[in-house]
Amino acid sequence: MAAISLDPRHNLQATKKSSQHGVVLEEIEGLIRVHKDGYVERPPMIPSVPSTLALPPGVVAKDVVIDKFTNLWARIYVPNHPGNLPVIVYFHGGGFCVGSAAWSCYHEFLAKLASQASCVIISVNYRLAPESRLPAAYDDGFKALMWVKQEALNESSEQKWWLSKSNLSSLFIGGDSAGANIAYNVTTQLGSCDPSILRPLSLKGTVLIQPFFGGEARTRSEKCTTQPPYSALTLSNSDAYWRLSLPLGASRDHPWCNPLANSSMAKLRDLRLPSMMVCVSELDILKDRNFELCNALSSMGKRVETTMYKGVGHAFQVLHNYQLSYSRTQELISHVKAFMIKQ
Repeated sequence: MAAISLDPRHNLQATKKSSQHGVVLEEIEGLIRVHKDGYVERPPMIPSVPSTLALPPGVVAKDVVIDKFTNLWARIYVPNHPGNLPVIVYFHGGGFCVGSAAWSCYHEFLAKLASQASCVIISVNYRLAPESRLPAAYDDGFKALMWVKQEALNESSEQKWWLSKSNLSSLFIGGDSAGANIAYNVTTQLGSCDPSILRPLSLKGTVLIQPFFGGEARTRSEKCTTQPPYSALTLSNSDAYWRLSLPLGASRDHPWCNPLANSSMAKLRDLRLPSMMVCVSELDILKDRNFELCNALSSMGKRVETTMYKGVGHAFQVLHNYQLSYSRTQELISHVKAFMIKQ
């Protein structure tokens, strides 16, 4: 697939409608504009595509409604591979503020991941900030898991097309960037619950791809990593996403942003967590923060497997904005497959 450009000049869609809403309070150029009167614009920088578009041979994908009242839905990918397959409940990135399970870049990546890693993928389209600030996305993530459980218990005929191919005792939670933050927070929420809450599902592991975290104090990679023009994540964009998604008045040391803040560390120690795979990009401003989380979890005796992808930056696997993106994406898919097989 050709690289997706994050050059905002490609989306010069200043409309009359926008000017009617007056002062702009926050803007991440080309992606989101938030007006003082509460109006939110999201220019269509990345196209949304139907579930049937350009699927790999043998892969079927459909959209399903999880909760019609909150418009929570998912796109499910099922490869035609023998046997019952592991299931990944996956959350897309976008700083909690943009993105969709229907975005072309996620559709292509997850269809390929389902095919090459031999797994069923449930790609969740959760509510976005600032209209629905955190914990809305975490609530949607948890609700999506409970929906999978309910459909399995009901032996739902409507969902048979994917349930019949799924090994629900081999469940994984995953995501990239803000989606990896959701995957992490849903996993830790489950870690504080009675293990029976998921039955008949059994959570075997969590896959965190370039997880989006922050903090008031800057890490070295946040301060010093030089980003190419129109990078998927700059420090100023990161700060804007947190201002728009955290509860009003919260700082970047809120535990949803900074899980290593003092108040969070003590709770982490006592949680029952599955094995975690953390994928770090060498040129990502989040690199040091990702490693700090891995080291903290390992020091508490949690099982963490860390892999670094050299020569690429944030979201390389969906945006293809680095020369090495294709080969590193193939490596990433191989590593996810191997991780699932081991659990």
